[in-house]
Amino acid sequence: MKYTFYKYEGTGNDFIFIDNRQNNFPKNDIKLIEKLCDRRFGIGADGLILLENDVETDFRMVYYNSDGNQSSMCGNGGRCIVAFAKSLNLIDDQTKFLATDGLHHAYVLENGIISLEMKDVDEVKIQNDYVFLNTGSPHHVVLVDGLDNYDVKKNGAKIRYSDLYGKAGSNVNFVNQLSDNHFRLRTYERGVEDETFSCGTGATATAIAMNAIGNTTSNHIKLDVEGGKLEVSFTKEGSVYTKVLLKGPATFVFQGEINL
Repeated sequence: MKYTFYKYEGTGNDFIFIDNRQNNFPKNDIKLIEKLCDRRFGIGADGLILLENDVETDFRMVYYNSDGNQSSMCGNGGRCIVAFAKSLNLIDDQTKFLATDGLHHAYVLENGIISLEMKDVDEVKIQNDYVFLNTGSPHHVVLVDGLDNYDVKKNGAKIRYSDLYGKAGSNVNFVNQLSDNHFRLRTYERGVEDETFSCGTGATATAIAMNAIGNTTSNHIKLDVEGGKLEVSFTKEGSVYTKVLLKGPATFVFQGEINL
């Protein structure tokens, strides 16, 4: 069967999109999804995302990592699916949609910028040398020196596969502080099993973690990732982070057809 696919990227985090409102994509074929995401033998992407019908919202987002397995929330993918839905004329400048971690609201701003409301964070585990929290996906956040030359893949995999997180693992973010409300990070993503150019839930986790440990008092954080710039804002009510917004570009790259 021939499928039309669409390629989008959010600060270098790239995704294959398929309009699956007719529910005819073989979504349980792990090997097929892995092949489509392969950068040598397929289309190439960090993940594949299906846009599907949902009774109570504008659409449903179904996300797969590049290893072919369905995964937890993807922030950059969430921003990109909003741009994709707008291109399909499903939405105007705001939307609500369903993802694996629940309901999300999002807003289409000027110049291709998408602002995505993330889940509330009510638990931040602060340890001596790292912070762990879940922003729709689990994230380990650690401050390091020499981020330019840091071996993200090696050190990220060591933490991801450690006894600390067991079989499920965790995404891992390595962070440098640039100023009071400005940070740089590089992320190792589970499921991709490598460094990616950007991670939206990782940027969100980093912003909240840096606030939680007192490295910033700001509730509007700028984040430099390998593929560009993101912003995270939030409201802190006691120990709970609410109204969490992830903002950044979501860019259409190309579309094509493939026989499956």
